[in-house]
Amino acid sequence: MGNGENAGSNLVKGRSKYKWSDRDYKRRVLQLKKKSDPLEGAPQAKGIVIEKIGIEAKQPNSAIRKCVKIQLIKNGRQITAFAPGDGAINYIDEHDEVVVEGIGGRMGRSKGDIPGVRYKVVKVNAISLRELVRGRKEKAVR
Repeated sequence: MGNGENAGSNLVKGRSKYKWSDRDYKRRVLQLKKKSDPLEGAPQAKGIVIEKIGIEAKQPNSAIRKCVKIQLIKNGRQITAFAPGDGAINYIDEHDEVVVEGIGGRMGRSKGDIPGVRYKVVKVNAISLRELVRGRKEKAVR
């Protein structure tokens, strides 16, 4: 095995000889996802509702998706989160404390026909939004 003959035989097929030319390797090692992610790599985060907004769905759908603008407590960044469920937006008021998590799109991106929204509301004032929508629990008066 001399002078470059059969040089790439010990590499996994489809992988480059140089690790740093691999996009996924580079992003993982430099922790770029964690740095750019408003949740800073955490699965969930708390925030305060700033305002309720309606976002138009992408073509070919025609709807106004009910979302909320949130300021995260941990770092002060503002994000937009979707309120899943029929009439769920009615249980969320301004200045409520909410817990948000990723909406489940590919590679942390937005899902479905909601442009630019990557997060969904899970809890409102420490009560599950799903339980509020189903009518099993009532929202605590603060």
